[in-house]
Amino acid sequence: MTIPYPTTQPLPLSTVAPPSGAQRPRLTFLGTGYLGATYAICFAELGYEVIGVDVDEDKITRLAAGEVPFHEPGLDELLKRNLASGRLRFSTSYAEAAEFGDVHFICVGTPQRADGMGADLSYVENSVTSLIQHLTRKALIVGKSTVPVGTAEWIEQLVGKHTEPDLAVEVAWSPEFLQEGFAVEDVLRPNRIVVGVKSEWANGMLYAAHKGVFDLAATEDREVPLVVTDFATAELVKVAANAFLATKISFINAMAEVCEVAGGDVTQLAKAIGYDPRIGNRFLQAGVGFGGGCLPKDIRAFQARAQELGAGEALRFLHEVDLINMRRRNRVLQLAAELLSRRYGPAGPDLSGTRIAVLGATFKPNSDDVRDAPALAVAALLSKAGANVRVYDPQGIDNARRAQPDLAYEATMDDAVRDADLVCVLTEWADFRNANPAALGELVAGRRVVDGRNCLDSTAWAQAGWEYRGMGRP
Repeated sequence: MTIPYPTTQPLPLSTVAPPSGAQRPRLTFLGTGYLGATYAICFAELGYEVIGVDVDEDKITRLAAGEVPFHEPGLDELLKRNLASGRLRFSTSYAEAAEFGDVHFICVGTPQRADGMGADLSYVENSVTSLIQHLTRKALIVGKSTVPVGTAEWIEQLVGKHTEPDLAVEVAWSPEFLQEGFAVEDVLRPNRIVVGVKSEWANGMLYAAHKGVFDLAATEDREVPLVVTDFATAELVKVAANAFLATKISFINAMAEVCEVAGGDVTQLAKAIGYDPRIGNRFLQAGVGFGGGCLPKDIRAFQARAQELGAGEALRFLHEVDLINMRRRNRVLQLAAELLSRRYGPAGPDLSGTRIAVLGATFKPNSDDVRDAPALAVAALLSKAGANVRVYDPQGIDNARRAQPDLAYEATMDDAVRDADLVCVLTEWADFRNANPAALGELVAGRRVVDGRNCLDSTAWAQAGWEYRGMGRP
């Protein structure tokens, strides 16, 4: 039966029984990267029986041994506790997942295609086809990966093609909204849950799969808004949210460009407009721009899909959002040349003979993720311009070394800044924000600093004798 839209009233748990016969749905998470592993561990913490599935044997071995293969605060303890409880296990077998699970969440990557801006859905296709060939009873396949609108309908077609009709396997969509560094809270205490379903059974099964979240909220006297909608809307929610956030970040960085030529201070500008409740102050921090594994590729894939659907004009502004974001990286190069008294010519500056410390490699603090990280991209630009670049990051060095093996990396912040002619702070780690500028000044060859995140106390650094340059600041 088709359910009406919209609705915010899920069916009672008693109306659906898990096909496995278990008391509550057994869950599998297909793909144990950042998304799938985090969800698998946290849902086990909520009391569900869970299997995390991946074709990467090394990743599965590490998770099964209690080792989280990426940095996310609080996740290590939850992994060890839930492995010990027996509720959580990991496997490379899709046959095991099919026999075990009632609800199968798709959590694989959807990277940008090598031949264009669109999303590569090959991992989604492989995970779905690998699962459904082993299904022997009714199940619900739920997408969590960020995908182009229309993907859920396509997966329905795959399911119809490769399963027997009497199994009545269904598809639903429930986008994720994880923030790296805060992902455990985002799973256990989400600010909303969105589900795209076509039947009362799928709606009830998804409610049962999230009942642990609602129960936790009830014990803490909170409410978790639930939006039940259609496939297309559920798919669009995540990319629309990311497009909005990217636009907000690029807007304040565009204002930083204006402030730089007009003599204004973008930090004061952001504070003033952020007091307007219609605008708010979140994501109004000017700097070197956004990065990571989501925003850059998601806004490009969104544009590509809109073009395919004949709505490309509607998202043309996202191209400028992307351009503004990329320009901020070159702005650091310009500031470095200015502070080091090097001419910035048509081919950029010649920074040979200089030593530059880059503090930060990850795209944000409290993460080891260096995918499309502005900090690491700027470090590469400085090195390409001839500088001797030394990079330090509290968590991201190993991943940075794999991504940019030609750069030099240091084990401590002091080692990175020692004898440096210029220090560039490009990720707003607390270690950098709270660093003692006077003490660092004793280590460097020249007290010059580029604050690529506007996260430093400019007055304190200036009083310690540093020549300070921020992004969009006088």
